[in-house]
Amino acid sequence: MGSKGIRRGGQVACLVECKFSKSMYFNWGGQHSSFLGNGDDVQLVLDRTSGTGIQSKRSFLFGSIEMLIKLVPGNSAGTVTAYYLSSTGATHDEIDFEFLGNASGQPYIVHTNIYTQGVGNKEQQFYLWFDPTTNFHNYTIHWNPTEIVWYIDSLPIRVFKNYQNEGIAYPNQQGMRVYSSLWNADNWATRGGLEKIDWNSAPFKAGLRNFRARACKWDGPLSISQCATPSTANWWTSPTYKQLSFGKQGQMKWVRDNHMIYDYCKDTRRFNSQMPPECSKPQF
Repeated sequence: MGSKGIRRGGQVACLVECKFSKSMYFNWGGQHSSFLGNGDDVQLVLDRTSGTGIQSKRSFLFGSIEMLIKLVPGNSAGTVTAYYLSSTGATHDEIDFEFLGNASGQPYIVHTNIYTQGVGNKEQQFYLWFDPTTNFHNYTIHWNPTEIVWYIDSLPIRVFKNYQNEGIAYPNQQGMRVYSSLWNADNWATRGGLEKIDWNSAPFKAGLRNFRARACKWDGPLSISQCATPSTANWWTSPTYKQLSFGKQGQMKWVRDNHMIYDYCKDTRRFNSQMPPECSKPQF
């Protein structure tokens, strides 16, 4: 599938940096979407008949997953463009970016979440500080045994640290594939479902480019230890990646102070003041 492997001491670090047409496939709605150019780009399409979904052929456990995305322009109310990692089954793990469309002139909302063993409810949301529809922007999920970091154009926006030893679930037992999709979510996506899709503006189109996975390939349960073992090949286990640098912490503080609009850890009414345990732990 156009990947490169580095093997040291039994571990396999996998680099996938190749054409979408070789590393991913349409899992629904492919009849009206397409690989563009030489297979390096993807166009996701939503119209009255269907949205579109694409997924990686391979699963990963730890590493860095990058994608360049250009979101639906104009009146995108009711649409959601999703980019996420997920395993399968009732106790699946998942790490999400979702981009909630909005009426023309209103900012896109970035919705982030994480599921561990089938349980989510860890939403944080941000307004984007740029127009994500005019150019491609980099969205990266960095995932290692210590923490998960969501990045936008190299700026960290969120961290979820591993407190498994304190009874807080962390995704480190299941390989996850990479998914992206464009779909109709006008029952909730924009202003709680008040803004519906304007089908007169269809078809809606989002662009994907330069999918890159610098990650450990999942080969079954043996990978749980192989991918977490500190080694040169498992570069994500380096002490450098155990905590954000002071500079990166400052960047994230700027994003969160100026552009964050929802944090589940501050929603005392939702949880009836019985806050999730990770909310009392330092995340960065």
